[in-house]
This record gives sequence, structure tokens and C-alpha cells, in this order.
Amino acid sequence: MALLRMRFKFVVTVMMVNFFIFILISRHSNQDKNGNHKVQIPSKPFWHKLAPFLAYYNRQQQILDLQNNPILTANSSGADMPDWLNDTSLASDPCLPNYRVTTQVKDYNSLPGRFKDFLLYMHCRSYPIMKDQTDICKEPPFLLLAVKSLAPHFDRRQAIRQSWGRAGVIANQTVVTIFLLGNATPGDHHPDLSEMLSHENARHKDLIQWNFRDSFFNLTVKEVLFLEWIQNRCSGARFIFKGDDDVFVNTYRILDFLKGLSEPQARDLFVGDVITNAGPHRDKRVKYFIPESMYVGMYPPYAGGGGYLYSGDIAARLHNASQQVVLYPIDDVYTGMCLRKIGLAPEKHKGFRTFNIEEKYRSNPCAYKSLILVHPRTPQEMIQIWAWLSSPDLTCQ
Repeated sequence: MALLRMRFKFVVTVMMVNFFIFILISRHSNQDKNGNHKVQIPSKPFWHKLAPFLAYYNRQQQILDLQNNPILTANSSGADMPDWLNDTSLASDPCLPNYRVTTQVKDYNSLPGRFKDFLLYMHCRSYPIMKDQTDICKEPPFLLLAVKSLAPHFDRRQAIRQSWGRAGVIANQTVVTIFLLGNATPGDHHPDLSEMLSHENARHKDLIQWNFRDSFFNLTVKEVLFLEWIQNRCSGARFIFKGDDDVFVNTYRILDFLKGLSEPQARDLFVGDVITNAGPHRDKRVKYFIPESMYVGMYPPYAGGGGYLYSGDIAARLHNASQQVVLYPIDDVYTGMCLRKIGLAPEKHKGFRTFNIEEKYRSNPCAYKSLILVHPRTPQEMIQIWAWLSSPDLTCQ
């Protein structure tokens, strides 16, 4: 005890000496060479005048952030706000074209048609549902497989139904599969497939379709509508996989992976093939081209849209966050923006191979056993790989 008391006194003494040295140094640093106190003048302004971003998307998100800022809105009246903050192009109803954007984006007239279409309607996120499955999650599934598809892709959907998207009980867990569709419009030179889709839906009862133009830039609309659908129809789903209709998914591996998670890991789960330190492509020949007049800055970390896996808890939080994030024309980047809004980042998982595997391994059944997703795969390849993995005779070292 005596030794402990001596050590305690020593520690206290050292702390007191350090404290007095700190005071002396602090006082000295605030005095000039004559001993007079100096006035500390900041080298930069404490705040900057509120100014809008020049890029259209950044400005719309800036407006939405400020309008949702409780401190700013509680202490300011509409008259106090700059005119640009009263931009009404974020109004969501009715979904009429916002022609103001034609003068707000400096190079609007020279942009490709897909940008003009997106910009005119980017404020709209409410579309009528044409096909719904109101009771598909009556028994909350352990895993919901949600596949982005297009109306003409019947062969892909059927291959998924016969392979990795087979609904029912797999490995003692309930699995539900749905396909997410927009409307294939005549303006995009699609044939009228409405009767075929009605027959398909009557047979399989797994199509969710909304009345919006099913285009690449509108995949973000599909994402937002799906997040809302989950809350209305399938909020009890424990986990959700969302991916494209040209990927192979090892459902067995997903279920095995999920069973090994702790409760905290399961609650905040969002895994995929994560892309970091990326920004918009400025080459007009690239599918993902975004002009500087529309967006500037880097993208948050995001999982490639070929497929990713997340928890039902994250789905609810993403749905709430999506109301505070302006629609962006690349859906996987948009999901990364929503994740950043809730303070999370996607986790990279080596089992997601959205850029394929080495060619020499593609015909080896064992190459797929430890993977979760491989992209791309044809309908025939999906069925073949599933047959390999389902075989009781498959042995891998």
C-alpha cells in the first residue's frame, strides 16, 4: 500500500508540473517580444457567404439540404432566404416536366437526349404501380431476392426462377424472389409485351411493375420505388439481395454467409463489390458520362449495381434517407449517396465478382462454390452453374 501511495503522489506531481508548464507556454505564445499581450486575429473569415453550386445536381442537393436544416429553417423566414433557395423544381407533385431546367443547366441544349429527359423529370419520384404482389411477404422471408429486369428479358427471368432465384425454402430458410420492372415504351422501339407480361405474372406471381420509362437513367427511380415497396409490402424481410438479371448468384453461399453474422453485423450489413475514390466520367463515349454542368466532385464509396446484399434494417434507413437525396442518373452511385446520408459505407466482400473471374476458371464448378455473385452470365450459364452447385457429387478441395 505504501508503494502504491508513493506512485500515486509521483503521478499527481508530474501532472501538476505539466499543467503549470502548459500555462506558462500559453501565456508566452500570446505575448510579443516586449511582453505585451497580442490580439489573435483569424487569418480567414469565420464563415462564407452562402452561395449556390454552379453544377445543377450539386445545387439541387444543396437546396434540399438547407431546406431540411432545422436550425436554418427555425431561425429564418422565407423573405430572409436567397432567391435561389426558393427553387421549386424539387416539388414532387404533380410529375410534370420542369422546363426551368432548360435555362438552369448552361449546356442543356447540347446534351444527349437521355440527359434532357432525366433533367426534366428528376424531381418526380411517384409513379403508379401496374403489377403488385400484395401478399408475397405474408410470411416474412429470411432473404428477399429483388432482380432488376426489363420487360423483354423473359429468358433471363425464367433462368433465374429455375436456378439461383428459386423461391421457397432453401437450406432451411425462406426465400422470396421478385422482379422489378418499369414500362417498356413504344418510344424506345420496344414491341408491345403487355399481354405476355400479364400471362407471365399470372403464372409466376413475382413481377412488380411501375408505370415509368424503363431506361438506364431511370434505374434510380426503380431503386426509390423499390425501397418504398419494401416498407409497404415486405418490411419484415430480414435481408435483401438486389441485383441485375444477367448475374449468377450463389444463393447457398449467401445463406451460409448470413448465418455466420453476429446481431450487430447483421443489423448494419451492406456488402458488395465496393468502388472507392471514383468520380464522374467526362468522356461522352462512356455509358456513365456525366457533364460538369450537372455534377462536380467525387462519388462516395458505392457497391457496383450488378448486385449487393443488405439488411432489412438498412432498407428502412435507406428509404428515409432517399427522401433527402436528389435523384442521380446512376443508381448504384445514388445508393452510395443515401448510405453516406445515414453515416454508413458499403463493405467490400471478395465474393462479389462484378467484373467476372479469370477465363481459365469459368468452366470449373468449384470456382463458384465460395463466390456470392459473378457477372455477367447468360441464362444457359446460370442453369448450368446452379446444376453444378446443387449436385451432391460435387467435391472441391
